[in-house]
Amino acid sequence: MEEGKKEDILEKIMIEHGSDLVRLAFSYVKDKETAKDMVQNTFIKCYENLGDFRFESSIKTWLYRITINQCKDYLRSWHYRKVQAKSFLESTITSFLPSVEDKVITNTEQEEMKGFIFSLPDNYREVIFLYYYKSLSIDEIAGVTDLNTNTVKTRLRRAKQRLKVLIEEANVYG
Repeated sequence: MEEGKKEDILEKIMIEHGSDLVRLAFSYVKDKETAKDMVQNTFIKCYENLGDFRFESSIKTWLYRITINQCKDYLRSWHYRKVQAKSFLESTITSFLPSVEDKVITNTEQEEMKGFIFSLPDNYREVIFLYYYKSLSIDEIAGVTDLNTNTVKTRLRRAKQRLKVLIEEANVYG
């Protein structure tokens, strides 16, 4: 078959079947650009083998078969599996990691809370820090500070009350 005639036939085939083949390829590869690449490869194979086509089946079924084989080969390829594994790992890792916005919000909230705590008198700041940030029990705080257990409880309760008032006044956390 002469080149000019092959090109004319290919152009007609591309116009007539291009969008159907892209949809078919997309149903396999689930990516628009990759689907377009698969169809482009289909048209290259079509052009290369157009002279050998025996018209025992329709051009459409032949193109569908080539496209499906292209997609299956791609899905079996090392490149695709490597990209899928990388994508899976990234999505798994990022699902456990907070987003940038979450980090900014959390950091902002932590900074505001630190500001509230540092505005407390020393005796209240000390028990809040030891209780919430160092996770010491009331008895442990009493031992560290040489205070009576009831004094630690009272300071902790009063510190929480003051923090609550400060937070409400700032209208930060609701």
